[in-house]
Amino acid sequence: MIEWPAMHYVIVCLAAFFTSGLTLFSGFGLGTLLMPVFALFFPVSLAIAMTAVVHFLNNLFKLVLIGKRAQRRVVWRFGLPALGGAFLGAWVLVHLTDLPPIATYTLFAAPHAITPVKSVIALLMIGFAVLELPRFQHLAVDPRYVPLGGILSGFFGGLSGHQGALRSAFLLKTGLSKEEFIGTGVVIACLVDVTRLLVYWKQLTAGMEHRGLLIAAALSAFLGAWLGARLMPKITMRSVQILVATLLGFIAVGLGAGLL
Repeated sequence: MIEWPAMHYVIVCLAAFFTSGLTLFSGFGLGTLLMPVFALFFPVSLAIAMTAVVHFLNNLFKLVLIGKRAQRRVVWRFGLPALGGAFLGAWVLVHLTDLPPIATYTLFAAPHAITPVKSVIALLMIGFAVLELPRFQHLAVDPRYVPLGGILSGFFGGLSGHQGALRSAFLLKTGLSKEEFIGTGVVIACLVDVTRLLVYWKQLTAGMEHRGLLIAAALSAFLGAWLGARLMPKITMRSVQILVATLLGFIAVGLGAGLL
């Protein structure tokens, strides 16, 4: 196991803690905010895999609490196609990491590379950050397209971890109650997470060198969500959403340009 300097633990744990708490009133999902934090310290494919571990553990906790409210019919219609989509998306991510750089350059005497995987993830970060803004949060698709929604949500979930926005858009008009909607979403998210984690196995094996940092980050994220839920109401602040979306945009540009 790689021994990280104490300062790295402090930075990553604080980032995970505040990022997790921020999801409660920014409207953005845990994966959307946490993955860029990990990407500042690790290769992007490993950052996505590590975020998937935290995301899965968080969803398992939710599954125990409200998973029994899931609507089985919708889980079958959406979840099964999502499994296939997640496998394909995760497979694409793994193979993108093996492609050579698109371009290389030197800035301030430091070498940088624009790679296919970073470019794709950067574009998805920007696109899904926009989709999670208030204007698009009530976007809904006809229920007859639920299987298609499963494929798309699973694919992007496997590719970059972004699945919540599309899943919500395709489930909003399925006639689910609030509890059924949340429970169904959690079950589907767990199915997607399990599938992509199996495909990410090689990245996760490499990531075990950083297991101490990963465990610390996961615990910090759980603590942030737990404390945030008790100290503040779950509200959505438009100014915070715009600020977070802007920061995500800057990180995405830096990632795509090979600066991160």
